[in-house]
Amino acid sequence: MSDAKSSSGSLFMVVAPSGAGKSTLVNALLAQEPAIKLSISYTTRTPRPKEQHGCEYYFTSVEDFLVRRESGEFLESAEVHGNYYGTSRLLIAEQMNAGTDVLLEIDWQGAQQVKKQFPHAVGIFILPPSIDALEERLNKRGQDEPHVITRRILAAGSEIAHASEFEYVIINQEFATALSELTAIVKATRCRFVQQAARNTSLFAQLGIHANLS
Repeated sequence: MSDAKSSSGSLFMVVAPSGAGKSTLVNALLAQEPAIKLSISYTTRTPRPKEQHGCEYYFTSVEDFLVRRESGEFLESAEVHGNYYGTSRLLIAEQMNAGTDVLLEIDWQGAQQVKKQFPHAVGIFILPPSIDALEERLNKRGQDEPHVITRRILAAGSEIAHASEFEYVIINQEFATALSELTAIVKATRCRFVQQAARNTSLFAQLGIHANLS
């Protein structure tokens, strides 16, 4: 299977506990970096207000999800807060091989699975400035019932404990700063030798630069 090392596109994994501002940061990044494509995952959770099938997620039933998982369709899958999530293996590979940068919004469990097959995927963990700030953001979001918010806060500690597994950590205290840091990571990744060699094969050949990208 092809991984990020042999593809001209890069694979980014953005992970954070609920309420840390991951989606807001990712949406802002995509607005200023249109060349990056957000991977759309499958999920069994109920759509939130204004979410549409095929935009934020592919919404499906538990039965359908399990059938797809058993057939090996997913690059990674996980159960989070009682719901299943999974990423299409085929779509990711096709986009990266075509030179497209792909971004995954997933949990730490999914990131571990992706790393096994795409060792050069770039892991970015978004941290809140404090647990109190995390709780405040969840309440202001107004998308979950109080008991769900309590469950997410309790889960945040165990999720944050996995931040050390990621190459980069961004503390989302001030949004503009966090977005600037996220953008810098993307730009630096695009300058990695393997990506530049894959995207500029003719130039590298002319300059006598040889690289084994297999």
